[in-house]
Amino acid sequence: MTAHIESKKGDIAKTVIMPGDPLRAKYIADNFLTDVKEVNDVRGMLAFTGKYKEKEVTVFASGMGMPSMGIYAYELYKFYDVEKIIRVGTAGANKKEVNVLDIVIADSAFTLSAYPKLFFDDSEKEYYATKELTNKLEEITKEKNLSYQRGRIITSDVFDVYLDKEKYFANYPADLDTLASEMETAALFAIAKHLNKEAASILTIVDSSFSNIEISSGDRETKLNDMILLALDSI
Repeated sequence: MTAHIESKKGDIAKTVIMPGDPLRAKYIADNFLTDVKEVNDVRGMLAFTGKYKEKEVTVFASGMGMPSMGIYAYELYKFYDVEKIIRVGTAGANKKEVNVLDIVIADSAFTLSAYPKLFFDDSEKEYYATKELTNKLEEITKEKNLSYQRGRIITSDVFDVYLDKEKYFANYPADLDTLASEMETAALFAIAKHLNKEAASILTIVDSSFSNIEISSGDRETKLNDMILLALDSI
């Protein structure tokens, strides 16, 4: 056990699907897994281990932001021998070509956060997904004929919806081409890099300052289900 995870070592599978929201972790367990066992509820950060098509998998919430993702991803990799983590989350579009409800597969995450420097004395700004795992996710996305884009994203320490977009993007290099913004992926990729583990991130676009489209709760659930199944099928 750690200060944040009450699970015994054998309770956690080698592959973890990681949404941000604890209730989404429960939703995934309830709707997609069999033989489910709750393995963590410390601080309300729910986790469940079960089977998907006879393969063992753990669904473990990360919470919001890089510090929270950093705690759970690090402890799962370091103390529970997890081999791969796939983040499933939501994001906002950074360009008009990225449509609401598109799936974004992250090749890399650019960040201005001090998190990697403070934790690993790593001054890089861009962190990369595991290529083989990411290729598998793209392959399954194509097989399912889902609308998606693959490329670089931004991981921000602030919720960019609250900011004027011109002010937000002024902080980043003018030639930085990114698909979307979210708040966790760079921490996951940085930890995987330094612990020699596997990591990937797939995101559903739920808002865009370039569009006035409003999505219904039903459409949002369907598209999040598409993303969840992509992650599960990749294992």
